[in-house]
Amino acid sequence: MNLPSTAPPLPVRMVNEYAYCPRLFHLMFVDERWDDNLYTEQGRSVHARLDDAADPLPPPPPDAEEPPVIARSVSLGSEALGITAKLDLLEVAEGQAVPVDTKRGAPPDNPLRSYEPERVQLMCQGLLLREHGHTSDYGMLYFASSRRRVRVDFTDDLEARTLHLISETRACSQRTDPPPPLTDSPKCFGCSLSGICLPDETNLLAGTEQTPADIRRLYPARDDALPLYIQEQGARVGKSGEALSVSKGTLSLGEFPLKDVSQLVLCGNISVSAQCLHLLCERGIPVVHLSMGHWFYGITSGIGLRNAYDRAAQFAVAADDGRRLALAKAFVRAKTQNQRTFLRRNTTQDVETPLNEMRGLIARLDACADTDELMGFEGSIGAIYFANWGGLITAGPARDSFSPSSRNRRPPKDPVNAMLSFGYALLAKESTVALLAEGLDPYWGFLHRPRHGRPALALDLMEEFRPLVVDSAVLSAVNTCMVTAADFVTTAAGCAMKDCARKALIRAYELRLDQMITHPVFDYRCSWRSVIRVQAKLLAKTLRGEIPAYTGITTR
Repeated sequence: MNLPSTAPPLPVRMVNEYAYCPRLFHLMFVDERWDDNLYTEQGRSVHARLDDAADPLPPPPPDAEEPPVIARSVSLGSEALGITAKLDLLEVAEGQAVPVDTKRGAPPDNPLRSYEPERVQLMCQGLLLREHGHTSDYGMLYFASSRRRVRVDFTDDLEARTLHLISETRACSQRTDPPPPLTDSPKCFGCSLSGICLPDETNLLAGTEQTPADIRRLYPARDDALPLYIQEQGARVGKSGEALSVSKGTLSLGEFPLKDVSQLVLCGNISVSAQCLHLLCERGIPVVHLSMGHWFYGITSGIGLRNAYDRAAQFAVAADDGRRLALAKAFVRAKTQNQRTFLRRNTTQDVETPLNEMRGLIARLDACADTDELMGFEGSIGAIYFANWGGLITAGPARDSFSPSSRNRRPPKDPVNAMLSFGYALLAKESTVALLAEGLDPYWGFLHRPRHGRPALALDLMEEFRPLVVDSAVLSAVNTCMVTAADFVTTAAGCAMKDCARKALIRAYELRLDQMITHPVFDYRCSWRSVIRVQAKLLAKTLRGEIPAYTGITTR
């Protein structure tokens, strides 16, 4: 089993992961994806004492009567086997080297009191010990919660199975395409990467026999951590232990525990200390920069995920006119259908004619020969949509003040367009964060042409969510009187939001993102923020070829 010198050794825990699920191994070892859950946190806690110190491998005892030797965190490797391992505990006694592997739970109720991946991992450690001159005929699994040991004999069958899995794991590590997800497997419930893998969603969209009723939501419906918006001009954000401290001069504006913050959003002239930036980058919390005029300037983040395979697939699709146009059509089709549905659901006027016009234009999208023609139809549908926006506003004083005749920007000329521009900037940053989390390049799009400084792919992804999230939040802010005409300043140069209007819209926007809905495709409950992240994951899977076509989110 000699390996080429360029092949990196496989960590034994990765052989364990492959035995558990080949797709999990690929996500962790090849794509370098990781996420924590309760079980991984418990496992880390159980191993904390063992990892405190690293002992060398004791030599084989010359005499079986030698006193026992115990070593912790022993590192071993073998070029012949092509594997490396760190043994939690090694007991050398009576001529036997016995690896002891620590597990967080209790022994399973099966004849061998263990699962195959655990036995394979121990067998790998036994093979390494044999390579280093020890006799190793069995190992021990120590289950921390029950404080019980289970003996695993290193039989010929287990050795043959382990060597076969090492070979398969090596072959899988050389492939760039991930193995297919498990189908309706109970293993997915305890997997910390199930929210990245999306096994049921991927299988459904890939055309397996699953139905939406079979789909299990294996990720949190909504996040505990939320974006922290800082709007006080001249404020400074610093680090205070495990919290962010916000101050202005000598006045403290508050402290916010880091565990509750998913993004730090700076609106205008806000400074951040170097120590705070280092902490946020280390924890993977992005810093979003918005101008005082509400433009989305960019993101400061740590190294994060740099998925070369996803990006290679993204650029390959962008260079393929047919595939690029198919994705662009999916984005526009979902957006325009949602605009039509939003208008139909919320209008207070007779809009039968505009709805019919929109339906006719949407039906012609599939026949578009290029993105220029596609965006022409998108503009025509959007013009009908915004021309009838006034009918969405309830009767009363708000109708005269908040009834735009068209979509306008740079600068916006009326309060609704001012709020829409700010809301779309917030949605662009949300989409950019979601795409960066998948390792995609947010600046290289398919519908929107790449341009320096413009997150084209984020603009693509957010298209279907403009009516569903931002337009809905703006309409809610207007119709519930969260904003009034007095909250805006309108001059010949344009319309600007006062601080109170901006704060009210952020509140309406965040409430909308946090709202629980029934997923239109997968038929389970989750928040709109989760839906955006799932769509970014599904887009990446479409680019890699796991899913044949991208499915945009549309509501009925």
